[in-house]
Amino acid sequence: MNLNPFWSMSANTSRKRSDTEEQSGHGEQRASPARLPFGKKQLPPIPKNATPITKPPSMGTPVQSANGTHASYGPFYLEYSLLAEFTLVIKQKLPGIYVQPSYKSALMWFGVIFIRHGLYQDGVFKFTVYIPDNYPDGECPKLVFDIPVFHPLVDPVTGELDVRRAFTKWRRNHNHIWQVLMYARTIFYKINTTEPLNPEAAVLYEKDVQLFKSKVVDSVKLCNSHLFDQPKIDDPYAISFSPWNPAVHEEAKERMFTYKRQPEDHHKVSGLSWVKPGSTQPFSKDESSPQS
Repeated sequence: MNLNPFWSMSANTSRKRSDTEEQSGHGEQRASPARLPFGKKQLPPIPKNATPITKPPSMGTPVQSANGTHASYGPFYLEYSLLAEFTLVIKQKLPGIYVQPSYKSALMWFGVIFIRHGLYQDGVFKFTVYIPDNYPDGECPKLVFDIPVFHPLVDPVTGELDVRRAFTKWRRNHNHIWQVLMYARTIFYKINTTEPLNPEAAVLYEKDVQLFKSKVVDSVKLCNSHLFDQPKIDDPYAISFSPWNPAVHEEAKERMFTYKRQPEDHHKVSGLSWVKPGSTQPFSKDESSPQS
């Protein structure tokens, strides 16, 4: 059995001390060991074939986890950050935008944008958001359309939107995913042709608007024609559409169209109030409230 050199030295010293005590005889009082001169310390001799103890690695270097996330964050911090981001998306109530995190990975969100007016009117564009695994300290999330849209800021081959144009440097606690989604909606209403990913679309928009509009109409029709296709990614939370089915959709439609706001009188509160109207008397009773 291999022993640590320190423990080996202690064992050898103890063994020698035991042999000396046996030779001195039983019952004889043991004398105290001689005190060494002050300031001079002696160490036991190093045993033969002793292996030096290696120095542990420095703790000053930041540790990175297997997925690239800083170790001080951990998976719980990442999960909390993404949950907070999704909560912000819900609170913002982005018009015409719907997103749903993936079932398999919280770093991937499925979404769809509905364009109601403008050059891309009636367009329904499905997309996927890819969030870096060191979020929120990494680069900005990527947004890729399922079918490349004919647009100056959309790559005609991969369908990726030029998000870095708006977020040159992603800043934690300042930039949020809902801003990326809002930016993806804005590009369909405000066309920017500076440093395009699709030079053809940029040139046509600048020099031949009519041909540009024709190309846009064809692109919208192409995307809508694949609206009922199965999602490209096998995920139970991927957004999918199905044709109109009265047995399934009619009831939901009726509930949406028949919904009415309740009258304001329904929300009137009776009972104790802080201050009676027209006076400074606190905790006054409403005269119309029944007396108990």
